[in-house]
Amino acid sequence: MKIDFAPVDVPLHRRLQTAAVVQWVFCFLALAPTCIILFFYLLFTRFWLISVLYALWWYYDFDTPARGGRRAPVLCGLKVWGYMRDYFPIKLVKTVDLDPRHNYILGFHPHGVLVAGAFTNFCTDATGFPQLFPGLTSYLLMLPLWFRAPFFRDYIMCAGLIPSDKESASYPLRKKKGGSAVVIAVGGAPEALDAHPGTFNVLLANKKGFIKMAMEHGAHLVPVFSFGENEVYDQVENPKGTWLRWTQDRLQGIMGVSLPLFHARGIFQYSFGLMPYRRPIYTVVGRPIRVEKKEKPSGQDLDALHQLYMDELSSLFDEHKGNYGVDKDVHLNFV
Repeated sequence: MKIDFAPVDVPLHRRLQTAAVVQWVFCFLALAPTCIILFFYLLFTRFWLISVLYALWWYYDFDTPARGGRRAPVLCGLKVWGYMRDYFPIKLVKTVDLDPRHNYILGFHPHGVLVAGAFTNFCTDATGFPQLFPGLTSYLLMLPLWFRAPFFRDYIMCAGLIPSDKESASYPLRKKKGGSAVVIAVGGAPEALDAHPGTFNVLLANKKGFIKMAMEHGAHLVPVFSFGENEVYDQVENPKGTWLRWTQDRLQGIMGVSLPLFHARGIFQYSFGLMPYRRPIYTVVGRPIRVEKKEKPSGQDLDALHQLYMDELSSLFDEHKGNYGVDKDVHLNFV
């Protein structure tokens, strides 16, 4: 295989963009296991007290992720996220105002391989979320598994991430004064296995948990579609029925995380590696769907709101797809 190396005279700003994405990919793929190994390793060194003190802190702070986390505006506003934004680039597109007197559930579609658009738009200030939607605080949901990793849990909480279990996701929605925007990658880990370039499969047909949560808290629903999210990585073909997909589904059911076999480019060459391609991502935030509070919604209520949500997401996609290079004959495929 011929390797296409990067030129030597790459401008400094592009090198900084690449460095920003390198640290993000490392954090997403390797920081959690690194932190776990470090925690236990320190116990057997002269620095054992660090792990012991952290264990005491962890016990004291155990419930913080379920209580809205501990967002650090300084971390969210770091310049490194601006470089990451410009690497792809990523843009947050606003269609209407969101009244900060209400709480919202933003359904993010599609998940993609590493949810680059969701993280950059809703965990950092790089694309201007605080300016576009003043008065709202975003909370991106992440698998509870990652909040069991020492040190790593504190890092992701600082970025505004909270666990995706029902109790944790409901906490910000209980704020009576409003101002909370809980962001859910509805398709979750299973949808990552279908994140192939040029595909528009949305795992939503049987996803009603977030609909029920919205009705129980009276939180308005906002469909969000991220054009280009599936384009930043290639993935080994894994159609349903193949041994690879069977294995991935089984592992995902056991561990809770999916294992897509993805690849793109490297740091110093463009032929292979785990760095994403430089392809634009446009995250479009749609119109809110008003939701009346019902503590015990019926099955019919859930079905009706679920259908309305799918219709609004389809309309959002069809209305904006022409602006972002999607053929007019392409439509969302709900699975």
